[in-house]
Amino acid sequence: MTFVAKPKIHHPLLTVNELGLTRRDYEGSVSTLCAGCGHDSVSAAIVQACASLSLPPHKFAKVSGIGCSSKTPSYFLGNSHGFNAVHGRMPSVATGANLANRELYCVGVSGDGDSASIGIGQFAHIVRRRINMLYIVDNNGTYGLTKGQFSATNDLGSTSKKGVPNLYEPIDLVSMALQIGASFVARSFSGDKRQLVPLIQAALMHKGFAFIDVISPCVAFNNHNGSTKSYDYMRGYSGNLIDADFIAAGEEITADYEPGQLEDVAMPDGSTLRLRKLDEDYDPHDRVLALSHVQRAAENREVVTGLLYVDPDASDCHDILGTPPTPLNALDESVLCPGAAALERVNAALR
Repeated sequence: MTFVAKPKIHHPLLTVNELGLTRRDYEGSVSTLCAGCGHDSVSAAIVQACASLSLPPHKFAKVSGIGCSSKTPSYFLGNSHGFNAVHGRMPSVATGANLANRELYCVGVSGDGDSASIGIGQFAHIVRRRINMLYIVDNNGTYGLTKGQFSATNDLGSTSKKGVPNLYEPIDLVSMALQIGASFVARSFSGDKRQLVPLIQAALMHKGFAFIDVISPCVAFNNHNGSTKSYDYMRGYSGNLIDADFIAAGEEITADYEPGQLEDVAMPDGSTLRLRKLDEDYDPHDRVLALSHVQRAAENREVVTGLLYVDPDASDCHDILGTPPTPLNALDESVLCPGAAALERVNAALR
């Protein structure tokens, strides 16, 4: 196997953020994915989002499962904490990491096979438990590592590279996330960085479970005529429902004079999520409407992208459990093990 090292010399005119870091400081190792893979574009969008927000790389916990998409945490935020779990079990690791240290930004990257097949039970429970994290699914509708079988998200009637049609209804993770209680739900396309980057920025700053389903074409097995996860299909049948722009706290807010209605959503950290309604009847704060809109678009073989739902007053698992502000991994033994008397009081309260 050939190992390709990134050059250590950077262009002297690269933009420096508030931490004195450039975009290159947020990158990871050289990608070993196929040239043109949409997953690399998602990694690049994460790099751009984190660099522009001036977030310290060492304050991130990256988690993933198994699959092409689950290799990608190696390709961004090289100076962060990372854990590559077993197939479909990334949510368990992410839950433990977030409960142990609530001060870390938790980013989970999964695939449609990893989350919609073997890991669908774990996906459902991490949503309903409101783990404070950004959960990204690189959705290409196929098992790229095992030579292109249909995944559970592949659309009914979509054909394989050999022309064989898919016989089963797809599992829509966006609809699941909306039904089970995700407080930030979006769908995007790996080829649309203008849309994807601000969505990632807003999701990172969102308190609660933020889910982004990214249609990310597999150039090896699912980028042909007849595929509904190809570059051509997404460019022809996707429609942007809500155009989102993220405005970090403390930055100057400038006027936007493009046609359309604007709505500013205040985020808990003082930043602003600016929404532009491209559909006059759409309300991004209405969970039921979002679910209905996604499903009706699917009936017409259309892919709705953009910010689908956001709850600006969302809570997370720490609010529900009443955990202390100090991360659990920083508590000393006197707090974690208060002694037999404290245990007796707990037991007495349960009698």
